Amino acid sequence: MTSKTQGYIFVLLALTIFSLQDAISKHLATAYPPIFVTMIRYWAFALFTIILASKMRGGIKATARTKRPFLQVTRGVLLAVQVVLAITCFAVIGLARSQAIFSATPILIALLAMPILGERVGWRRWAAIGAGLFGVLLILKPEGEFFDLKLLLAVLSCFNFAFYVIATRLVSRDDSSMTSFFYTGVVGGVTMTLVGPFYWSWMSPGDWGWMALVCVTSISSHYFLIRAYDILDAAAVQPLTYLSLVYASIIGMVIYDETLSLNMIAGSIIVVAAGIFTVWREHVVGRRAAAAN
Repeated sequence: MTSKTQGYIFVLLALTIFSLQDAISKHLATAYPPIFVTMIRYWAFALFTIILASKMRGGIKATARTKRPFLQVTRGVLLAVQVVLAITCFAVIGLARSQAIFSATPILIALLAMPILGERVGWRRWAAIGAGLFGVLLILKPEGEFFDLKLLLAVLSCFNFAFYVIATRLVSRDDSSMTSFFYTGVVGGVTMTLVGPFYWSWMSPGDWGWMALVCVTSISSHYFLIRAYDILDAAAVQPLTYLSLVYASIIGMVIYDETLSLNMIAGSIIVVAAGIFTVWREHVVGRRAAAAN
């Protein structure tokens, strides 16, 4: 088996497990506060990152060494907030529609990369950005007489995650991916521990079983994603992440009786196509810039 084949297998495993994790999180968030669910999930995630860092060369001390401490902490807080927002969206909006809106994240990243990272965007990516935003508007289109304000929560989540990715790109200029991963888990765990106890809820024995499964899926999905990025470029991984939308639609319809409107399906297709094109163009431009240097 070639290394690239292994990389793609790791991506598929990560995405499949992430989707199962989202489905279970939706179940738990309908009965318990999303902040509480996120806190327990982060405890397992933080423990995993600490154990992983301790096995790296130089141990935790070397892994935690960063040239951008403020930005690393900001990243950790942003992702913790993102998990809370996403779980809340799954509970109040639905898996399928939430993931459809989340699919616009690469479009927002391309927009934010211009003022924050100083990246230049040509007419091709501008066209993809415009098409992607049009697709989002189709997904958000009111199905009745009034716009559902709850959908703005998913839009906020999308912007929050885009800022997280931009911050990750910034720290990657100075820190290793393992250092960034370490701060993601530890800072997120500390953040949720400061807030989560105020939302503590006593869970039924059965739901503690589901919570344990969420923790296991959180650890294993991140592990497989790390292995995938060790083998594949981000440009190869990103298009496959849209499988999350397919998984969410199937799980949402089969398990949670969610419905897919024609506007949502059409908008999702446009957003996914625009997102894949945007990622591909970023990869092409990046390779040209590297060759020029």
